[in-house]
Amino acid sequence: MSSLLIVNANLVNEGQVSSADVLIRNGRIEAIGHNLPAAGAEVLDAAGRHLLPGMIDDQVHFREPGLTHKADMATESRAAAAGGITSFMDMPNTIPNALTSAILNEKKQLAAGRSLGNYAFYLGASNDNLEAIKALNPKDACGIKVFMGASTGNMLVDDPEVLEQIFTHAPTLISAHCEDTPTILENEESYRSIYGDNIPFNLHPVIRSEEACYKSSSLAMELAQRCGTRLHILHISTAREAEMFSDALLKDKRITAEACVHFLHFSDEDYATKGALIKCNPAIKTAEDRAGIIQALMDGRLDVIGTDHAPHTWDEKHSSSYFKAPSGLPLVQHAMQTVLEHYHDGIFSLEFIVEKTSHAVADMFNIRERGYIREGYWADLTLVDLETPCLSTHASSLSKCGWTPFDGYEFRSTIAATIINGQLAWKDGKLLEVASGGMALEFDR
Repeated sequence: MSSLLIVNANLVNEGQVSSADVLIRNGRIEAIGHNLPAAGAEVLDAAGRHLLPGMIDDQVHFREPGLTHKADMATESRAAAAGGITSFMDMPNTIPNALTSAILNEKKQLAAGRSLGNYAFYLGASNDNLEAIKALNPKDACGIKVFMGASTGNMLVDDPEVLEQIFTHAPTLISAHCEDTPTILENEESYRSIYGDNIPFNLHPVIRSEEACYKSSSLAMELAQRCGTRLHILHISTAREAEMFSDALLKDKRITAEACVHFLHFSDEDYATKGALIKCNPAIKTAEDRAGIIQALMDGRLDVIGTDHAPHTWDEKHSSSYFKAPSGLPLVQHAMQTVLEHYHDGIFSLEFIVEKTSHAVADMFNIRERGYIREGYWADLTLVDLETPCLSTHASSLSKCGWTPFDGYEFRSTIAATIINGQLAWKDGKLLEVASGGMALEFDR
Protein backbone atom coordinates (compact mmCIF):
# COMPACT_ATOMS: atom_id res chain seq x y z
CA MET A 1 0.00 0.00 0.00
CA SER A 2 1.16 3.56 -0.68
CA SER A 3 2.23 5.97 2.03
CA LEU A 4 0.53 9.23 2.91
CA LEU A 5 1.89 12.15 4.92
CA ILE A 6 -0.64 14.66 6.26
CA VAL A 7 1.04 17.94 7.18
CA ASN A 8 -0.10 21.13 8.93
CA ALA A 9 -3.13 19.53 10.58
CA ASN A 10 -4.94 20.44 13.77
CA LEU A 11 -5.55 17.03 15.32
CA VAL A 12 -8.73 16.66 17.38
CA ASN A 13 -8.19 13.58 19.50
CA GLU A 14 -8.66 12.34 23.08
CA GLY A 15 -9.90 15.64 24.44
CA GLN A 16 -7.27 17.87 22.88
CA VAL A 17 -6.60 19.93 19.76
CA SER A 18 -2.95 20.00 18.74
CA SER A 19 -0.87 20.84 15.69
CA ALA A 20 0.87 17.80 14.17
CA ASP A 21 1.70 15.84 11.05
CA VAL A 22 0.57 12.24 10.54
CA LEU A 23 2.52 9.62 8.59
CA ILE A 24 0.54 6.67 7.27
CA ARG A 25 2.06 3.47 5.88
CA ASN A 26 0.38 0.21 4.95
CA GLY A 27 -2.99 1.49 6.06
CA ARG A 28 -1.92 2.35 9.61
CA ILE A 29 -0.71 5.44 11.44
CA GLU A 30 3.04 5.01 11.68
CA ALA A 31 3.99 8.29 13.34
CA ILE A 32 2.46 11.48 14.75
CA GLY A 33 4.72 14.50 15.19
CA HIS A 34 6.64 17.13 13.23
CA ASN A 35 9.20 16.99 10.44
CA LEU A 36 8.32 13.38 9.72
CA PRO A 37 10.14 11.60 6.87
CA ALA A 38 8.22 11.95 3.63
CA ALA A 39 10.31 9.75 1.32
CA GLY A 40 8.00 8.06 -1.16
CA ALA A 41 4.86 9.36 0.51
CA GLU A 42 2.03 11.31 -1.07
CA VAL A 43 1.69 14.60 0.82
CA LEU A 44 -1.69 16.01 1.84
CA ASP A 45 -1.44 19.58 3.15
CA ALA A 46 -4.19 20.04 5.73
CA ALA A 47 -3.47 23.80 5.70
CA GLY A 48 -4.52 24.22 9.31
CA ARG A 49 -7.81 22.39 8.91
CA HIS A 50 -8.97 19.94 11.57
CA LEU A 51 -8.19 16.23 11.37
CA LEU A 52 -10.61 13.98 13.23
CA PRO A 53 -10.88 10.22 13.68
CA GLY A 54 -13.37 8.99 11.10
CA MET A 55 -16.94 8.75 12.32
CA ILE A 56 -18.08 5.23 13.23
CA ASP A 57 -21.81 4.99 12.55
CA ASP A 58 -23.44 2.49 14.89
CA GLN A 59 -26.70 2.27 12.94
CA VAL A 60 -27.31 2.15 9.20
CA HIS A 61 -29.66 0.34 6.83
CA PHE A 62 -27.74 -0.20 3.59
CA ARG A 63 -30.57 -2.43 2.30
CA GLU A 64 -28.50 -5.34 1.03
CA PRO A 65 -29.50 -8.08 0.36
CA GLY A 66 -32.99 -7.94 -1.05
CA LEU A 67 -33.76 -4.22 -1.20
CA THR A 68 -31.05 -3.02 -3.54
CA HIS A 69 -33.39 -0.85 -5.62
CA LYS A 70 -33.11 1.56 -2.66
CA ALA A 71 -29.45 1.22 -1.69
CA ASP A 72 -26.52 -1.17 -1.57
CA MET A 73 -23.13 -1.58 0.12
CA ALA A 74 -21.24 0.12 -2.69
CA THR A 75 -23.39 3.21 -3.13
CA GLU A 76 -24.09 3.92 0.52
CA SER A 77 -20.52 3.35 1.73
CA ARG A 78 -19.43 5.98 -0.80
CA ALA A 79 -22.07 8.42 0.37
CA ALA A 80 -20.87 7.71 3.92
CA ALA A 81 -17.26 8.48 2.99
CA ALA A 82 -18.42 11.84 1.62
CA GLY A 83 -20.00 12.45 5.02
CA GLY A 84 -16.86 11.68 7.03
CA ILE A 85 -17.96 8.15 8.01
CA THR A 86 -15.22 5.53 7.76
CA SER A 87 -16.96 2.54 9.43
CA PHE A 88 -20.58 1.48 9.74
CA MET A 89 -22.73 -1.12 11.49
CA ASP A 90 -25.58 -2.40 9.36
CA MET A 91 -28.98 -3.51 10.60
CA PRO A 92 -30.57 -6.96 10.02
CA ASN A 93 -33.96 -6.05 8.52
CA THR A 94 -32.97 -6.97 4.98
CA ILE A 95 -34.43 -9.71 2.77
CA PRO A 96 -33.83 -12.25 4.14
CA ASN A 97 -33.65 -10.94 7.70
CA ALA A 98 -30.22 -11.54 9.21
CA LEU A 99 -31.43 -13.98 11.86
CA THR A 100 -28.63 -16.55 11.58
CA SER A 101 -24.84 -16.55 11.54
CA ALA A 102 -24.97 -17.93 8.00
CA ILE A 103 -26.82 -14.84 6.76
CA LEU A 104 -24.39 -12.61 8.67
CA ASN A 105 -21.54 -14.26 6.77
CA GLU A 106 -23.35 -13.75 3.48
CA LYS A 107 -23.66 -10.03 4.23
CA LYS A 108 -19.94 -9.84 4.99
CA GLN A 109 -19.25 -11.46 1.64
CA LEU A 110 -21.47 -8.90 -0.09
CA ALA A 111 -19.49 -6.09 1.54
CA ALA A 112 -16.02 -7.51 0.88
CA GLY A 113 -14.45 -5.84 -2.15
CA ARG A 114 -17.49 -3.58 -2.67
CA SER A 115 -17.72 -1.44 0.45
CA LEU A 116 -15.49 1.61 0.55
CA GLY A 117 -15.89 1.82 4.33
CA ASN A 118 -15.27 -0.70 7.11
CA TYR A 119 -18.27 -2.76 8.10
CA ALA A 120 -19.95 -4.88 10.74
CA PHE A 121 -23.42 -6.38 10.96
CA TYR A 122 -26.04 -6.95 13.64
CA LEU A 123 -27.70 -10.31 14.21
CA GLY A 124 -31.45 -9.79 14.33
CA ALA A 125 -33.70 -11.13 17.07
CA SER A 126 -37.13 -12.65 16.48
CA ASN A 127 -39.68 -14.64 18.42
CA ASP A 128 -38.14 -17.89 17.19
CA ASN A 129 -34.34 -17.57 16.83
CA LEU A 130 -33.28 -17.74 20.48
CA GLU A 131 -30.93 -20.67 19.83
CA ALA A 132 -29.13 -18.74 17.08
CA ILE A 133 -28.67 -15.85 19.51
CA LYS A 134 -27.28 -18.13 22.21
CA ALA A 135 -24.85 -19.71 19.73
CA LEU A 136 -23.53 -16.39 18.36
CA ASN A 137 -19.79 -15.83 18.62
CA PRO A 138 -19.54 -12.29 20.09
CA LYS A 139 -16.74 -11.46 17.65
CA ASP A 140 -18.91 -12.24 14.62
CA ALA A 141 -21.44 -9.41 15.06
CA CYS A 142 -21.36 -5.87 16.38
CA GLY A 143 -24.45 -6.65 18.44
CA ILE A 144 -27.93 -8.13 18.52
CA LYS A 145 -30.77 -5.96 17.22
CA VAL A 146 -34.12 -6.25 19.01
CA PHE A 147 -37.19 -4.49 17.64
CA MET A 148 -39.29 -3.78 20.73
CA GLY A 149 -41.77 -1.92 18.58
CA ALA A 150 -43.32 -1.88 15.13
CA SER A 151 -41.23 -3.65 12.52
CA THR A 152 -41.50 -5.46 9.23
CA GLY A 153 -41.34 -9.17 8.56
CA ASN A 154 -40.43 -11.51 11.39
CA MET A 155 -38.43 -9.08 13.49
CA LEU A 156 -40.89 -7.72 16.05
CA VAL A 157 -40.20 -9.47 19.35
CA ASP A 158 -43.54 -9.22 21.14
CA ASP A 159 -43.49 -12.43 23.20
CA PRO A 160 -42.57 -11.35 26.76
CA GLU A 161 -41.07 -14.72 27.67
CA VAL A 162 -38.89 -14.80 24.56
CA LEU A 163 -37.82 -11.20 25.15
CA GLU A 164 -36.69 -12.01 28.68
CA GLN A 165 -34.78 -15.05 27.42
CA ILE A 166 -33.02 -12.93 24.80
CA PHE A 167 -32.06 -10.33 27.41
CA THR A 168 -30.83 -13.10 29.72
CA HIS A 169 -28.77 -15.08 27.22
CA ALA A 170 -27.48 -12.51 24.72
CA PRO A 171 -23.72 -13.13 24.42
CA THR A 172 -23.03 -9.53 23.40
CA LEU A 173 -24.56 -6.07 23.43
CA ILE A 174 -28.26 -5.72 22.59
CA SER A 175 -29.28 -2.68 20.53
CA ALA A 176 -32.98 -1.97 20.85
CA HIS A 177 -35.51 -0.05 18.79
CA CYS A 178 -38.08 0.98 21.39
CA GLU A 179 -41.65 1.89 20.48
CA ASP A 180 -44.78 0.32 21.96
CA THR A 181 -46.80 -1.26 19.17
CA PRO A 182 -50.26 -1.36 20.87
CA THR A 183 -50.02 2.35 21.64
CA ILE A 184 -49.08 3.15 18.04
CA LEU A 185 -51.88 0.99 16.60
CA GLU A 186 -54.44 2.63 18.87
CA ASN A 187 -53.28 6.09 17.78
CA GLU A 188 -53.35 5.06 14.11
CA GLU A 189 -56.93 3.88 14.33
CA SER A 190 -57.99 7.02 16.16
CA TYR A 191 -56.65 9.29 13.44
CA ARG A 192 -57.74 6.98 10.62
CA SER A 193 -61.30 7.43 11.86
CA ILE A 194 -60.89 11.18 11.28
CA TYR A 195 -58.73 11.39 8.16
CA GLY A 196 -58.99 7.96 6.52
CA ASP A 197 -55.68 7.08 4.86
CA ASN A 198 -54.80 10.74 4.30
CA ILE A 199 -53.45 11.50 7.75
CA PRO A 200 -51.34 14.70 7.70
CA PHE A 201 -47.64 13.97 8.16
CA ASN A 202 -47.40 16.43 11.03
CA LEU A 203 -49.40 13.90 13.07
CA HIS A 204 -46.68 11.25 12.69
CA PRO A 205 -45.06 12.22 16.03
CA VAL A 206 -48.48 12.18 17.66
CA ILE A 207 -49.18 8.67 16.38
CA ARG A 208 -45.70 7.36 17.16
CA SER A 209 -45.91 9.31 20.35
CA GLU A 210 -43.72 10.19 23.29
CA GLU A 211 -45.73 7.74 25.37
CA ALA A 212 -45.12 4.90 22.88
CA CYS A 213 -41.38 5.55 23.02
CA TYR A 214 -41.16 6.01 26.77
CA LYS A 215 -43.24 2.93 27.56
CA SER A 216 -41.00 0.69 25.42
CA SER A 217 -37.67 2.26 26.48
CA SER A 218 -38.51 2.01 30.15
CA LEU A 219 -39.49 -1.66 29.68
CA ALA A 220 -36.16 -2.35 27.95
CA MET A 221 -34.25 -0.69 30.78
CA GLU A 222 -36.18 -2.60 33.43
CA LEU A 223 -35.52 -5.89 31.63
CA ALA A 224 -31.83 -5.10 31.24
CA GLN A 225 -31.46 -4.23 34.90
CA ARG A 226 -33.23 -7.42 35.98
CA CYS A 227 -31.34 -9.67 33.55
CA GLY A 228 -27.92 -8.03 33.76
CA THR A 229 -27.99 -7.23 30.04
CA ARG A 230 -25.58 -4.92 28.24
CA LEU A 231 -28.22 -2.73 26.56
CA HIS A 232 -27.88 0.08 24.01
CA ILE A 233 -31.10 1.94 23.14
CA LEU A 234 -31.11 3.42 19.67
CA HIS A 235 -32.33 6.77 18.27
CA ILE A 236 -33.73 8.44 21.38
CA SER A 237 -36.38 10.87 20.14
CA THR A 238 -37.83 12.44 23.30
CA ALA A 239 -36.53 14.56 26.15
CA ARG A 240 -38.51 12.38 28.56
CA GLU A 241 -36.60 9.26 27.53
CA ALA A 242 -33.26 11.06 27.59
CA GLU A 243 -33.76 11.94 31.23
CA MET A 244 -33.90 8.23 32.17
CA PHE A 245 -30.24 7.52 31.49
CA SER A 246 -27.26 7.76 33.79
CA ASP A 247 -24.56 10.40 33.48
CA ALA A 248 -21.91 7.98 34.77
CA LEU A 249 -18.69 7.46 32.86
CA LEU A 250 -19.16 5.30 29.78
CA LYS A 251 -16.85 2.58 31.13
CA ASP A 252 -19.12 2.17 34.15
CA LYS A 253 -22.41 1.87 32.24
CA ARG A 254 -24.38 -1.26 31.41
CA ILE A 255 -27.14 0.74 29.69
CA THR A 256 -26.26 3.30 27.02
CA ALA A 257 -28.14 5.27 24.40
CA GLU A 258 -27.74 6.86 20.97
CA ALA A 259 -28.79 10.19 19.52
CA CYS A 260 -29.19 10.48 15.75
CA VAL A 261 -28.28 13.39 13.52
CA HIS A 262 -31.82 14.07 12.27
CA PHE A 263 -33.10 14.42 15.83
CA LEU A 264 -30.40 17.04 16.41
CA HIS A 265 -31.46 19.00 13.31
CA PHE A 266 -35.17 18.73 12.53
CA SER A 267 -38.31 19.22 14.63
CA ASP A 268 -42.04 18.75 14.07
CA GLU A 269 -42.15 22.24 12.58
CA ASP A 270 -40.38 20.83 9.50
CA TYR A 271 -43.22 18.49 8.50
CA ALA A 272 -44.94 21.50 6.91
CA THR A 273 -42.25 21.71 4.21
CA LYS A 274 -40.64 18.25 4.27
CA GLY A 275 -43.67 16.00 4.79
CA ALA A 276 -42.93 12.34 4.05
CA LEU A 277 -39.25 13.11 3.44
CA ILE A 278 -38.67 13.28 7.19
CA LYS A 279 -41.09 10.52 8.14
CA CYS A 280 -39.05 8.04 10.20
CA ASN A 281 -39.48 5.68 13.14
CA PRO A 282 -39.32 6.80 15.86
CA ALA A 283 -40.75 10.10 14.70
CA ILE A 284 -39.02 13.47 14.75
CA LYS A 285 -40.77 15.28 17.56
CA THR A 286 -40.82 18.78 19.07
CA ALA A 287 -38.17 21.48 19.30
CA GLU A 288 -38.28 20.91 23.05
CA ASP A 289 -37.46 17.24 22.52
CA ARG A 290 -34.58 18.23 20.25
CA ALA A 291 -33.23 20.54 22.94
CA GLY A 292 -33.58 17.78 25.53
CA ILE A 293 -31.61 15.33 23.37
CA ILE A 294 -28.83 17.87 22.84
CA GLN A 295 -28.68 18.58 26.57
CA ALA A 296 -28.59 14.87 27.40
CA LEU A 297 -25.65 14.41 25.05
CA MET A 298 -23.82 17.23 26.76
CA ASP A 299 -24.63 15.85 30.22
CA GLY A 300 -23.31 12.40 29.30
CA ARG A 301 -26.69 10.70 29.55
CA LEU A 302 -26.65 9.96 25.80
CA ASP A 303 -23.41 8.38 24.72
CA VAL A 304 -22.96 8.30 20.94
CA ILE A 305 -24.22 9.97 17.76
CA GLY A 306 -25.26 7.84 14.78
CA THR A 307 -27.46 8.26 11.72
CA ASP A 308 -30.05 5.47 11.31
CA HIS A 309 -29.52 6.03 7.57
CA ALA A 310 -32.51 4.29 5.96
CA PRO A 311 -33.11 5.31 2.33
CA HIS A 312 -36.22 4.79 0.24
CA THR A 313 -36.77 5.83 -3.35
CA TRP A 314 -38.31 9.18 -4.23
CA ASP A 315 -41.40 7.44 -5.64
CA GLU A 316 -41.82 5.35 -2.50
CA LYS A 317 -41.62 8.44 -0.32
CA HIS A 318 -44.27 10.14 -2.47
CA SER A 319 -46.77 7.30 -2.20
CA SER A 320 -50.46 8.09 -2.18
CA SER A 321 -51.08 8.15 1.57
CA TYR A 322 -49.55 8.50 5.01
CA PHE A 323 -49.66 4.73 5.52
CA LYS A 324 -48.01 3.87 2.19
CA ALA A 325 -45.13 6.35 2.47
CA PRO A 326 -42.34 4.36 4.17
CA SER A 327 -40.36 5.60 7.16
CA GLY A 328 -36.65 6.34 6.90
CA LEU A 329 -34.32 8.84 5.28
CA PRO A 330 -30.81 8.99 3.79
CA LEU A 331 -28.41 10.67 6.21
CA VAL A 332 -24.82 9.42 5.95
CA GLN A 333 -23.62 11.95 3.37
CA HIS A 334 -24.24 14.90 5.69
CA ALA A 335 -23.71 13.20 9.04
CA MET A 336 -20.62 15.02 10.28
CA GLN A 337 -21.69 18.34 8.76
CA THR A 338 -24.98 18.12 10.65
CA VAL A 339 -23.17 17.59 13.94
CA LEU A 340 -20.71 20.38 13.15
CA GLU A 341 -23.61 22.83 12.87
CA HIS A 342 -23.79 22.62 16.66
CA TYR A 343 -20.11 23.52 16.84
CA HIS A 344 -20.81 26.63 14.79
CA ASP A 345 -23.69 27.45 17.15
CA GLY A 346 -21.28 27.30 20.10
CA ILE A 347 -22.95 24.24 21.64
CA PHE A 348 -20.58 21.31 20.91
CA SER A 349 -16.80 21.53 21.00
CA LEU A 350 -14.78 19.66 18.40
CA GLU A 351 -13.35 17.44 21.14
CA PHE A 352 -16.91 16.61 22.26
CA ILE A 353 -17.97 15.77 18.69
CA VAL A 354 -15.04 13.38 18.29
CA GLU A 355 -15.90 11.70 21.60
CA LYS A 356 -19.52 11.08 20.57
CA THR A 357 -18.90 10.07 16.94
CA SER A 358 -15.66 8.06 17.24
CA HIS A 359 -14.07 7.42 20.64
CA ALA A 360 -17.21 6.38 22.51
CA VAL A 361 -18.45 4.17 19.66
CA ALA A 362 -15.12 2.33 19.48
CA ASP A 363 -15.07 1.87 23.25
CA MET A 364 -18.71 0.84 23.56
CA PHE A 365 -18.49 -1.85 20.87
CA ASN A 366 -14.91 -2.92 21.75
CA ILE A 367 -13.72 -2.15 18.23
CA ARG A 368 -10.08 -3.07 17.71
CA GLU A 369 -7.59 -0.34 16.74
CA ARG A 370 -10.04 2.22 15.40
CA GLY A 371 -11.79 5.35 16.62
CA TYR A 372 -8.66 7.21 17.73
CA ILE A 373 -5.68 8.94 16.12
CA ARG A 374 -2.95 6.75 17.60
CA GLU A 375 0.27 5.28 16.30
CA GLY A 376 -0.35 1.68 15.25
CA TYR A 377 -4.09 2.20 14.73
CA TRP A 378 -5.78 1.93 11.34
CA ALA A 379 -5.73 5.28 9.55
CA ASP A 380 -9.44 6.14 9.44
CA LEU A 381 -9.50 9.93 9.36
CA THR A 382 -11.68 12.87 8.37
CA LEU A 383 -10.35 16.31 7.48
CA VAL A 384 -12.95 19.01 8.06
CA ASP A 385 -12.93 22.56 6.76
CA LEU A 386 -14.77 24.79 9.22
CA GLU A 387 -14.49 27.87 7.02
CA THR A 388 -16.00 26.66 3.73
CA PRO A 389 -19.79 26.26 3.48
CA CYS A 390 -21.49 23.52 1.48
CA LEU A 391 -24.95 23.61 -0.08
CA SER A 392 -26.88 20.34 0.03
CA THR A 393 -29.10 19.51 -2.92
CA HIS A 394 -30.94 16.50 -4.27
CA ALA A 395 -28.72 16.67 -7.35
CA SER A 396 -25.56 16.26 -5.26
CA SER A 397 -26.89 13.23 -3.36
CA LEU A 398 -24.61 10.18 -3.61
CA SER A 399 -27.06 7.74 -2.06
CA LYS A 400 -28.74 5.43 -4.54
CA CYS A 401 -32.14 6.92 -3.75
CA GLY A 402 -30.99 10.25 -5.24
CA TRP A 403 -32.44 12.70 -2.71
CA THR A 404 -31.65 14.25 0.66
CA PRO A 405 -33.83 15.66 3.47
CA PHE A 406 -31.33 18.53 3.67
CA ASP A 407 -32.08 19.82 0.15
CA GLY A 408 -31.49 23.58 0.07
CA TYR A 409 -29.67 23.72 3.41
CA GLU A 410 -26.24 25.35 3.48
CA PHE A 411 -23.94 23.66 5.97
CA ARG A 412 -21.24 25.85 7.44
CA SER A 413 -18.55 23.16 7.15
CA THR A 414 -17.18 20.93 4.41
CA ILE A 415 -15.68 17.45 4.52
CA ALA A 416 -12.35 18.23 2.85
CA ALA A 417 -11.04 14.65 2.84
CA THR A 418 -11.85 11.19 4.13
CA ILE A 419 -9.17 8.54 4.59
CA ILE A 420 -10.13 4.89 5.09
CA ASN A 421 -7.46 2.33 6.00
CA GLY A 422 -4.83 4.82 4.89
CA GLN A 423 -6.41 5.38 1.48
CA LEU A 424 -7.75 8.75 0.36
CA ALA A 425 -11.36 8.03 -0.56
CA TRP A 426 -12.90 11.52 -0.72
CA LYS A 427 -11.11 14.78 -1.47
CA ASP A 428 -12.19 18.29 -2.43
CA GLY A 429 -15.80 17.35 -3.07
CA LYS A 430 -15.14 14.25 -5.13
CA LEU A 431 -14.99 10.52 -4.64
CA LEU A 432 -11.62 9.23 -5.76
CA GLU A 433 -11.22 6.31 -8.13
CA VAL A 434 -9.83 3.85 -5.61
CA ALA A 435 -10.35 0.21 -4.76
CA SER A 436 -13.15 -0.64 -2.34
CA GLY A 437 -10.83 -1.44 0.54
CA GLY A 438 -13.28 -1.56 3.43
CA MET A 439 -12.52 -4.21 6.03
CA ALA A 440 -14.63 -6.19 8.47
CA LEU A 441 -14.41 -4.54 11.88
CA GLU A 442 -12.72 -6.65 14.54
CA PHE A 443 -13.86 -6.74 18.16
CA ASP A 444 -11.86 -7.25 21.35
CA ARG A 445 -14.35 -9.43 23.17
